[in-house]
Amino acid sequence: MCRTVGVVMMLACAGCALARVLPSTSSVHTTRDARILKAARAAQTEPILQLREVDRDKFPDIPDYVFQNTPSLSQKYLTTLVPPPPSFHQWFRPSFNTVLHRQFMLSTRVGLNWKVFPNRRWTNATVPFVISRHYLPAEREMIERAIATLNFMTCIKFIPWDGEAEDYLIIWPVEEPAGCWSYVGKRGGQQVVSLQPPDSRSNRCFISLGKPIHELLHALGIFHEQARADRDNHVTIITRNIIPDYYHNFGKQGEENTTFPFDYDYDSVMHYGKNFFSYSKNLPTIVPKVENATIGQRIMLSKLDCIKLNDLYGCLDDADDREKYTSFCKYLGL
Repeated sequence: MCRTVGVVMMLACAGCALARVLPSTSSVHTTRDARILKAARAAQTEPILQLREVDRDKFPDIPDYVFQNTPSLSQKYLTTLVPPPPSFHQWFRPSFNTVLHRQFMLSTRVGLNWKVFPNRRWTNATVPFVISRHYLPAEREMIERAIATLNFMTCIKFIPWDGEAEDYLIIWPVEEPAGCWSYVGKRGGQQVVSLQPPDSRSNRCFISLGKPIHELLHALGIFHEQARADRDNHVTIITRNIIPDYYHNFGKQGEENTTFPFDYDYDSVMHYGKNFFSYSKNLPTIVPKVENATIGQRIMLSKLDCIKLNDLYGCLDDADDREKYTSFCKYLGL
């Protein structure tokens, strides 16, 4: 009885804390004139970092498609630090439809195996970060909400870079190749997460909170859900509908490279949508084998995303922490 009351009070406190750090997304999804946006960005004084070629020799066991369109940056240091996130408003109601069970922890794999790649894990579950000053306030706000979400729902701590830490993330509107992309796991040194800003055609990487969360999960060591070795048991890839230049995006990971004893998760924020990289929105590239299953949500961590991440970084090792973070995942994940 006491334990039940404790969990309820903890979740009540969780709701209050989320109300302080997670704002409404309505102010972010606005259409802006391209000329105004270009002028605002031109007014920034921060230099754009230069790109160099990826050194694939450092990671011979990782397939080439993991590195596709993910160039590294030259080692420059920024002279300004990231200010603390502002106070935010609540942005969603938790879903109570799914009950979390230990049954989810089965036999398949979706994250980097630290035994094979020990240096790819962020030390002490701590990730120093810098957010580029090229982002406009609404864009920066969404990035900070994504970081606040991960800080709250897991034991992983994103902290502003102090200018001294050797390994850190730099969240940057990379111009070439533009897009939403990240390395998988820690690479060492300055590591880019590219989030393309909105333009006159689209909100790009800021269409929803799940987009920056998706890329940050890559940086923490999480692969795409449909890259699992067992994915063909759960989805069918329609190769004839995939634009040939993007075949590599549908590769699978070998079991020896990855780990995670969890069920396949159609609800994962890391899962591609049904027509990703298709010739047409009417031509699916991925079809779930479960009737009426939906894929490709970019709203929030799913319950299993949350548990996977906590498990990957040892947040569930202690009994009290396990109860806390499992409760957060159960009630706050999608």
